[in-house]
Amino acid sequence: MSLAAYVPSRTAGAAAPARRKLFLLFRIATDRYVLDAACVQQVLPLQSLKQMPGTPGWVAGMLSGLAQPVPVIDLSALAIGRPARSVTSTRIVLVDYRGDHLNAPRTLGLVLERATETIHRDPAAFVPSGLDNPGARYLGPVLNEAEGMVQWVSVEDLLPDTVQALLFPAEAEVRASDGGLSP
Repeated sequence: MSLAAYVPSRTAGAAAPARRKLFLLFRIATDRYVLDAACVQQVLPLQSLKQMPGTPGWVAGMLSGLAQPVPVIDLSALAIGRPARSVTSTRIVLVDYRGDHLNAPRTLGLVLERATETIHRDPAAFVPSGLDNPGARYLGPVLNEAEGMVQWVSVEDLLPDTVQALLFPAEAEVRASDGGLSP
C-alpha cells in the first residue's frame, strides 16, 4: 500500500504550496520526528520479523513476503535504546536507502511508533539543531511548532558503514573485490 493511501494527511483536501514538502510524522518516546515522504515506498502494519543474530540490537530483523527479504531497523532502539512499543500505530515503513557505498538504492524497513499521519512543511523552515552528534548523524535540522519541536531524520545517514555492510553484503563484497574502486 502506498504512503498516500495508508496515512491520512493533516492537510487533506488542501493543495500544498510548491515550496512545501510532504513528510511522514512519527514519534520516538514523546518527541516528534519526520521523514521525507519522497523516500517512503510503503507503510505496513507491524509484523513478525526473522531475527538476524550477530547484528546490533536495534536491527529488528528481516521482513519476508516481498520480492526479496528486507532488513528492518527499529528507530526507537537505535535512538534511545528502547524498542518501539508494539501498538496499533507502530508501523514498518519501507524506504529507499541510498547509503554512501551502495551502487543503487536498496529497500530498508524502519519500525516507527505513531507513524499515522503526514504533514506539509517548508523545508527551508528547518534550522540546524546546534548539536554535532557523530553517533546520531541521521538527526537533521529542527522546526519549532506550537505542538513542540520536530526533527528531520535523514534516511541516508541511518546506518554506520559496518552495519550497512552487514545488511547489504553484496555491495560490500563487490567493493572489496575491486579494491574499493566502485562508487
